[in-house]
Amino acid sequence: MPIEAAEWQDACRLGPRPGFTPQISVLVGMMHYARLTTREAVEGLSVQELDALPPGFSNSIGMLLAHMAATDRLYQAASFEGRSCFEADDYAPYVGAMTFGWKGEPVRGRTLDDLLAELDATRAETLRQLAEHDDDWLTTLLTAPGFDDMNQHWAWFHVMEDELSHRGQIRILRKALALQTPPVS
Repeated sequence: MPIEAAEWQDACRLGPRPGFTPQISVLVGMMHYARLTTREAVEGLSVQELDALPPGFSNSIGMLLAHMAATDRLYQAASFEGRSCFEADDYAPYVGAMTFGWKGEPVRGRTLDDLLAELDATRAETLRQLAEHDDDWLTTLLTAPGFDDMNQHWAWFHVMEDELSHRGQIRILRKALALQTPPVS
């Protein structure tokens, strides 16, 4: 479904957002923009296209989308719960996506609607949790093992920049897929 002009306009104006403190509002706005561009980059893809792996690529578009959701979940556990979720049972469904299939099952056969619903659900939880914190919290250090060298602001900036990096990969993958598809006469 195409993104409405009003939503683009909202995403391109960083500033106060209801329910969030000033600095968290800006962070949430940037995360929102990143997500809109990701959604735009995958619009209309079939399961076959989501699973395709052109020569020279190690991750499919579906895997990259699932990885984005897993990254949100990983940082929720580290940031809001103070724990590393790599060993937690409730994190097990995300291990394959977080590790790009190195530890766990690779992502295959999922529809775009399913992958987007997972992205929406993990992000909704992130936003719910961010709304419970203030700007001072952004400067506090994470306490989760392996994450204790970063502050909250950097952690959530990293979630956003990780998504943008993979969104770039998705755009390149789409171009590679288009080159493989025989032209329609």
